[in-house]
Amino acid sequence: MTVLLLDHVAIATPDLEAGSAPYVALGLHPEGPDEEVASQGVRVRAFQVGETLIELLMPTREDSPIAAFLARKGAGLHHTAYRVADLDAEMTRLRAEGARFLNEVPTPGRAGSRVAFLHPKWGAGTLIELVEHPAGGHPAGGHG
Repeated sequence: MTVLLLDHVAIATPDLEAGSAPYVALGLHPEGPDEEVASQGVRVRAFQVGETLIELLMPTREDSPIAAFLARKGAGLHHTAYRVADLDAEMTRLRAEGARFLNEVPTPGRAGSRVAFLHPKWGAGTLIELVEHPAGGHPAGGHG
């Protein structure tokens, strides 16, 4: 069995500035410049909390999954993400366990990562993301 580490918690927001206010009030600061992830149609602002990131996700286009989430549910928790060493192997292993993925192949993520999302119906109602960072990439090293 693979040991997973919590990589980040993603929060959908229609406005990065307003969404950032509570985290800044807590004493956190963005861990770097905002990043656009074209494959997901979002702009991401990340806050480092120990070995984990809080990622605020703002849609950059109306057909993005985050725009649809905001229209359906409003701002709030979108998904939890877990760090894996080999995303392809983990996807194969989980498919053998009956896992359902929203994307059949990994897609580009933030900071050069590769990501795959597990269907919420498989994840007990929670959207789960698996993240493979490039060699040397890791949230504690400034990657999310």
